[in-house]
Amino acid sequence: MRLLTRALPVITLTFFSVAAFAQGNGYIQAKVDPGRAGVFVDGKYVGPAANFKIARKYAVAAGEHEIKLVEPRYEESTAKVTVAAGKTSVISAKMKALPLIKPPYGRLRTMAPDKFAAVYINDHFYGHAGEFNNPMQGLLLPPGEYAVRIVPASGAPHEEKVKIEADKTVIVREK
Repeated sequence: MRLLTRALPVITLTFFSVAAFAQGNGYIQAKVDPGRAGVFVDGKYVGPAANFKIARKYAVAAGEHEIKLVEPRYEESTAKVTVAAGKTSVISAKMKALPLIKPPYGRLRTMAPDKFAAVYINDHFYGHAGEFNNPMQGLLLPPGEYAVRIVPASGAPHEEKVKIEADKTVIVREK
C-alpha cells in the first residue's frame, strides 16, 4: 500500500504533463535578478521570478506572449517570447537598479493568507504580500496617502486607502 501512495503523485504529475502537451501548452521559466521581481504574462501577475526557476515552470498556451518584469526598485523590463507546445522558454534578465528614495519614510506591511498575492500601491505593482508581512520586511514609502490593493491568485482583491506617516507603520490586512 505504501508503494501505491508514493507512486500516485508521479502518475498524477505525468498525467497533467501529457494533458498540457495535448492541449498545445508550453512553459516559461524565469532566471531573473532580482528573484523577487514580479512576472507578468500577457498582463497577468503570475508570481515572483524566484518561483519559476529550474524546478518550477508556468504553463502557457503555445504562441507569442508578452513578459513583463516589475520590481519597484529597478527599471521595468518587457519582452516578447514565443513558446512552442511541449517546450520550455527561459526568460533571463538582470534588472537595472534605480536610485534609492531619501528619508523620511514610513512603513507599510501587508497581511494576507496568500503570501504570493500581488501588492499594488496607487495601481503600480510593488511585490507580493509575503515580502511585506513582518516587522523586518515592511515596504518603505514617503509620507502621504496611498491606495493599496492586494490581489490573491483566487478570490476578490482587497482595497484600502492608507495614510503613511514618517517613522510609523501601517498594516493592511486582506480579509
